[in-house]
Amino acid sequence: MKNIYNITKPIGILGIGSFGTVLANLIAERHSVVMYARKQSTVDNINVHKKHRDIEILPNVTATTDLGLVASQCDVIFPVLPSYAFRSVIKDLSHFLTSNHILIHGAKGFDVKVDYSQGPVELRPRDICTMSEVILEETPVYRVGCISGPNLAKEIAQKQPAGTVLASKFKEVLAIGTEILQCERFQIYGSNDIKGIELAGVFKNYIAIAAGASAALGYGENVKALLITKGISEMIAIGKALGVEPKSFLGLAGIGDLVATCSSPLSRNYSVGYRLAKGESIEQIISTMTEAAEGINTVKVIKYLSDTMHIQAPLVGIIYKVMYENHSLESGIKMLMRLNAGQDVSFY
Repeated sequence: MKNIYNITKPIGILGIGSFGTVLANLIAERHSVVMYARKQSTVDNINVHKKHRDIEILPNVTATTDLGLVASQCDVIFPVLPSYAFRSVIKDLSHFLTSNHILIHGAKGFDVKVDYSQGPVELRPRDICTMSEVILEETPVYRVGCISGPNLAKEIAQKQPAGTVLASKFKEVLAIGTEILQCERFQIYGSNDIKGIELAGVFKNYIAIAAGASAALGYGENVKALLITKGISEMIAIGKALGVEPKSFLGLAGIGDLVATCSSPLSRNYSVGYRLAKGESIEQIISTMTEAAEGINTVKVIKYLSDTMHIQAPLVGIIYKVMYENHSLESGIKMLMRLNAGQDVSFY
């Protein structure tokens, strides 16, 4: 690939989860990488033993607990953090950032300004931030982007082909991000609709939970197809209420990611649904997960938002009842089949 920009500085990665780790290795095939981790033991394991989460780490990846070091060495930084930790880490990083930095995040969750942990609350769009909005709120950085798509970390670690959507309002971010990420087995597709791409990556999580539960109950491809197609319609309806046009939900970050996460046990959200159907409680599942499944909180956020704004989102309502109101999965499927069918396609 022809170099458009002379990227000589290391590339920063914030977060040492499975996707952050494989993204670091992917980038490290052609660039030096500096990873941020909170624990010194993790940093030592990466730097000394070149291993993390059973993944071999490439030689030109180094790790640090020092956010200031990441900001001073790296002009381009990829925050790949769970939503619950995103704002706090970005706020800490902001002390070391300037307007010359570029941040391209890989998170698929919401930052919610209202406490919804104790039960139903009124949620409006002003109460919810995407991760790019958090960056703009907390830092002097204005050149912001995101990556989102069907990017199962284990497959990327195995060097299987994949693609992702890189979204930003800035052509420079799209060009530099593509230069850093694209290789023979990882294709980059550009988009200017950063909010639409972010919402697509968030919304698909709750559909994946439903798909995992359906698979565990022994339902086949017909039900999966029903969940995916009705799910994408519901995602678009909610997105339109938030001011996003349908096109971003119909591409790789929407339908593409939805198909992958609704079909693979490698998806954390799919696994949550599968384990629910096998009799585990949400509390048991959360306590034994090594990484966050964003869909667990996404279900609550979208349910409360759709109720407040009177958005027709019956699928998320059914999933919420199963997860948080002790409805059986069998009753959830029955509710799905009793929904007023209406038009097949109604979101244009």
